[in-house]
Amino acid sequence: MATTQTKTAARFMMSPAILLLLGWMIIPLSMTIWFSFQRYNLLMPGTEEWAGWLNYRYFLTDPAFFSAMANTLLLVGGVLFVTVVGGVLFGLLLDQAIYGQGIVRILVIAPFFVMPTVSALVWKNMFMNPVNGLFAWIAKLFGFAPFDFLAHAPLFSVTMIVAWSWLPFATLILLTALQSLDSEQKEAAEMDGAGPVSVFIYITLPHLARAITVVVLIETIFLLSVFAEILVTTNGGPGYDSTNLTYLVYSQALLTFDVGGASAGGIIAVILANIVAVFLVRIVGKNLES
Repeated sequence: MATTQTKTAARFMMSPAILLLLGWMIIPLSMTIWFSFQRYNLLMPGTEEWAGWLNYRYFLTDPAFFSAMANTLLLVGGVLFVTVVGGVLFGLLLDQAIYGQGIVRILVIAPFFVMPTVSALVWKNMFMNPVNGLFAWIAKLFGFAPFDFLAHAPLFSVTMIVAWSWLPFATLILLTALQSLDSEQKEAAEMDGAGPVSVFIYITLPHLARAITVVVLIETIFLLSVFAEILVTTNGGPGYDSTNLTYLVYSQALLTFDVGGASAGGIIAVILANIVAVFLVRIVGKNLES
């Protein structure tokens, strides 16, 4: 049992790392908050002045903000739907005794280790290219005109690319939950005359509820800041059709050089992300307690 002296010594030894971590987070956040109240443009150095809440008002009333918010919600919702449904289906498949099960599991999980930039480039050039892409070749094979996904369905394309990257994560979590399910429950239900659909709805799916909640929580936190896939594939276009909140802040800072407005947008994004995170954490807590 730890004594007061050992606890004090442990805190003393941990304090440098904690202070370094706090400084690493607090200093950039403090600078962002400071710049958000400044009229600061990189093209006009030395002309900085206090702007108050003006940057926040301009950002929140910009039509691009509402478009970016809608795209962010659609992107997060679409990826969650694909990954949760696909993760359940892949988990059920990989939970069966099949030949080469270990190799299949590795292949299914492998996309999660591919960097977002690399996966976006692969999808853009090898699959969705309207001239030389795989989808264009398949369309021509059946006599159809190739479809330019990134030009005519940019948000859908980005959603599929991001979902492909996150599907292995959901599959791994849900497969682990499936393997913890007591087989005696399923056998008892089958002996009572329950079919596969009834077993899935009344036994398997309730057992997966906690794992699905964890997947939704973790993925949502990361999906709110999707950036690389949009930058590599669509650059937020055409128009603002695939611009999410993160990309809007980037374009404000490094394309229009409005550091003050971009800092205000960044703070708004942080506040919204924390609201969503707190809400989801409470849901997870209630789900785990039940």
